[in-house]
Amino acid sequence: MSSQAAPTRAKRLTAPEIQKRKGQIPLVTLTAYTTPMAEIMDPHCDILLVGDSLGMVVHGLPNTIGVTMDMMILHGQAVMRGAKTAFVVIDMPFGSYEASLEQAFTNAVRLLKETGAQAVKLESGPTVAETIRYLTLRGIAVMGHVGLRPQALNVEGGFKAKGRTEDERAKVIKEAQDSADAGAFAIVVEGVAADLAGEVTRLVSVPTIGIGASNACDGQVLVTDDMLGLFDWTPKFVRHYADLRTQIGAAVESYAKDVRDRSFPAPEETYFAK
Repeated sequence: MSSQAAPTRAKRLTAPEIQKRKGQIPLVTLTAYTTPMAEIMDPHCDILLVGDSLGMVVHGLPNTIGVTMDMMILHGQAVMRGAKTAFVVIDMPFGSYEASLEQAFTNAVRLLKETGAQAVKLESGPTVAETIRYLTLRGIAVMGHVGLRPQALNVEGGFKAKGRTEDERAKVIKEAQDSADAGAFAIVVEGVAADLAGEVTRLVSVPTIGIGASNACDGQVLVTDDMLGLFDWTPKFVRHYADLRTQIGAAVESYAKDVRDRSFPAPEETYFAK
């Protein structure tokens, strides 16, 4: 893969441009949930993902199952106010696309219309390729998601890495190939062994974006709050690029002290009559 820096963009990336990055400069992706963070990340990221991880990261839910369409739309709108050139993908939450092709289309259209995002992401279970094909034929850009699928945790017994048996490997490869063949413009590969991530990346014609899937993929994504060190615990595959939990705690502690000893607000932070 090339080690070049990403080119400066004058306008928003498109799905075809992302597809052309297969095997080229790795795609930089992070999750985004709010306007200020989207503004900060936009110049540096190719893709911003409004992930249903917002249920856990922002709302304190135990998993992504309880995330609703209204929650996704609210945060998608916020991100689109801050993102100017990054390609914005929004997750379709659990229960919004599984019942029928028509349900998937109706909810995908609603997400895109009400947020302005460019694409939706679906977790690519064994029945999802047909849904991806149905949506793409009707003008909706779709990102797939294979390997560890958070929306399937109740069936799979938790957040477990995939591809450790031959059956699991074959399943992940098939779901990735089926998603690409159905029209997905890119595929997230989560929680799989490095050799499997490399094999999937070689076998599919669209970019793979890894999370806990080694550097063999065509790009990477992390939950932003994880990599910024806002949580006490993070998965093994997360690298901390900051320790904001400690820094924020120290700042709040200093503020509390200043309020209690009346050193804040000081005269320079106070209005006086003229």
